Amino acid sequence: MPEELAKWRTAWISDVHLGNRICKAEALLSFLRENDFETLYVVGDLIDFSALKRRIYWPQEHNDIIQKLLRKGRKGARIIYVPGNHDEHVGGYLGLFGCVAVEKNAIHTTADGKRILVFHGHELDTMVVHNLGWRGQVGDMAYILLVGCNRTVSLARRLMGLGDWSLSAYVKSRAKDVIKFIDDFERAAVGYADAQHVDGAVCGHIHSAKVRKIGTMDYFNAGDWVESCSALVEDFDGTIKLIGNVDFHHGRKTSRSSASNGDILVS
Repeated sequence: MPEELAKWRTAWISDVHLGNRICKAEALLSFLRENDFETLYVVGDLIDFSALKRRIYWPQEHNDIIQKLLRKGRKGARIIYVPGNHDEHVGGYLGLFGCVAVEKNAIHTTADGKRILVFHGHELDTMVVHNLGWRGQVGDMAYILLVGCNRTVSLARRLMGLGDWSLSAYVKSRAKDVIKFIDDFERAAVGYADAQHVDGAVCGHIHSAKVRKIGTMDYFNAGDWVESCSALVEDFDGTIKLIGNVDFHHGRKTSRSSASNGDILVS
């Protein structure tokens, strides 16, 4: 007998990076199989065209994700795709395509009447990332290298009977420059949303899942499907929280509603 799906009013996923080996496609497929929603926002970087330009990589699991998303739409879910920096070419095709609406950004109204600006977050790069100068470039390269090392670390831990653990999340969460960068980004995001006269912001981009109050504004970051494997969901009373298939810091399956401690650099 199939397990009953968890039902949500809304869900947000970001930074899937299909076409890149760092994508944890199986975790996302599990999330899509186990959860249902009236509206799904894909908050940028669904497909990593930058990685595909370097090398064609498209296993069956990546195709399955596209098919699963389209099947959700055919069954009645509203699918709203907000392009990011890795799939920015999709932004040239705004409008409704079958069951998928492509929008530059969107304003979501929660069940309790709050208006939330939904955008990927790369719009803030000139304001936040460039302030880091050469440290930002080095940090971004280091992140890519560390994510690549995660596979070796995970394999070694499995052979020793241990759970998964993220080397890159561990290193980055202890780097002072990264902590400051994350805070600067989050504050810039709510400032960007505040200028649109809304009550909060939902974004992705920096691979740092978070639910936070900044002043009077609500800040939400959906995280990614590279490490945290997290999504934001809205219950039918308007409550927005984080859930995830796998907690890579402790090597166990979880459904968490608090912020991730594994803050990651921009991708």
